[in-house]
Amino acid sequence: MTEVWLHSNRRILMLAMVPTTLLGALGTLMFLLELPTFVQIIGGVVAVVACLLLLGLCQQLLRHRITHRPGFVCFYLKSGKPIEVPIHIVEAFFLGQGPAHLPGADQDRTKTVNLVVRLSQRETDWAERDVKEALGSWKEGYITIRGTWCEPLTKDVIHHLNSSLSQASKAAAAESKEPTQ
Repeated sequence: MTEVWLHSNRRILMLAMVPTTLLGALGTLMFLLELPTFVQIIGGVVAVVACLLLLGLCQQLLRHRITHRPGFVCFYLKSGKPIEVPIHIVEAFFLGQGPAHLPGADQDRTKTVNLVVRLSQRETDWAERDVKEALGSWKEGYITIRGTWCEPLTKDVIHHLNSSLSQASKAAAAESKEPTQ
């Protein structure tokens, strides 16, 4: 069973859906009204593109940043499947600060609160991974998840993450100590 620990930034995704929906409605209207054929074609293309954009936004809305399944913490920081890290390697979550990585923003001035995940330094195989730079970074045994693209990061969220990690780690340790039948 998968448990969601950190959601994506639903507010920004839903906000992006508003103009996309309006653009799709305008395209549909242009397509359906008795206008010159080339205008109807443009309207149809605009409507189709808007629908595809809405589907992509819905997919991102349903995608989480961190989930847990027995024995693993799953990080969604790239396209495709999550990066599944064995739970005993994840040590702690804490707040950090760094560049927001917003398109067109001055990266030296635009800062955001980030989530930092510390991994076990003994597990050097997990020290580095390739991730989408806009979503975060994974270097030297630390995962940074940009606050721009996840739910608002507060002390309560960090407390909940660390509490969930502690409970899941204890459950995994207890399960590994149970005798097999």
